[in-house]
Order: sequence, then C-alpha cells, then structure tokens
Amino acid sequence: MKLTNLETEFLGKNYIFYKEIDSTQSEIWRQIKEGKIENGTLVMADIQTEGKGTHGRIWHTNKNNIAFSFYIETNCNTEKISGITIEIAKIIVDIFKEEYNIKLNIKEPNDIMINNKKICGILTESKINSKETKFLVVGIGINIEEQNFTEDIKELATSIKKEFGIEIDIKKFVETFCNTFEKSLKERIKI
Repeated sequence: MKLTNLETEFLGKNYIFYKEIDSTQSEIWRQIKEGKIENGTLVMADIQTEGKGTHGRIWHTNKNNIAFSFYIETNCNTEKISGITIEIAKIIVDIFKEEYNIKLNIKEPNDIMINNKKICGILTESKINSKETKFLVVGIGINIEEQNFTEDIKELATSIKKEFGIEIDIKKFVETFCNTFEKSLKERIKI
C-alpha cells in the first residue's frame, strides 16, 4: 500500500510498509537508535506480532486493521505538546464521524471506545532533555475488521466491522489523519 494523497510537508513522506513486523513502534525506535530516521517517518504494518500498548501491554493486530507509528522532531518546550495524545484521539474520532458517520468516545488519555469496549489505542512516547521535547514517537492501533478476539480481551475490545458492519478505506483514513495532524501540529510548534 502506498500513500498517494498526502498534503503534508513531512508527515508520511518517508513511508515504510511491512506485511508483518513485531511492532511499528519498536521499528521507529530501532531506526532512531541507528540514526537512520527522517522527520515525519511513518511505519505501517498489516500484521504486528508484538504490537505495543500502554503499560507494557500487547496490542494485537491482524490483517486489515490499522497499525502505524510515526516519528516527529518537535524540539520545543514540553508545554507546547501538552495534551497531544487527546488531540490525536479527537482527530481520529472526527475522521470516523465525518467520513463514516460513526460516533466514538474518548476515554482519556489514550483510548477510543464504543459500547464500553476499546476500538483504538494511542501510545505516545517522547525524548525529553530538561524542559525541551526533542521528538515524539506515536503509535496508533485501530481495530477495523477484527472479528475474533482472544479470551483475555474479548469483553474489553471490539472493531468497526463488528459494531457497524461497514468497510473502512484504510489508506484514505491514514492519509486524512496525516494531513489533519500535521496542520494541527504546526499550530502548536514551529516546524
């Protein structure tokens, strides 16, 4: 899959897609460690075998769901990115409302829910030096088509297909997210 409708200056311009990977978030951190990463790099996968959730939990990702992480160089006062995870959640909720007429709820700080079940998780990690945030690594996982959840999460998680029975254009969703989030980010910090 290629992102062909980006209106961004940097977010998603360096786009890496894997059919299968351990974790898109881990891949971003590996690239940072190797010093091989460009600002705006977006790593996406069809399947994650060890996707990262918050508090060290695993985020299960099978085919035809959304799993991506991105790297943004912020180099700004930490206060300027305060509440960024909630802002990302609002953008995701707005896309589903505007494009598919689906109303989802945000469970602060980083979950998106429907009928008290989790449909999306956001993991925001950063590198901070004194009071400056150098960069962000953000992972987003959205259950789009998942029908069968494991015993440990079947009462806690659901998917768009399971709840609404509709198809989501994954490519268009990710492009819309990138276009919207980059604009929002530019209002917060000078990039």
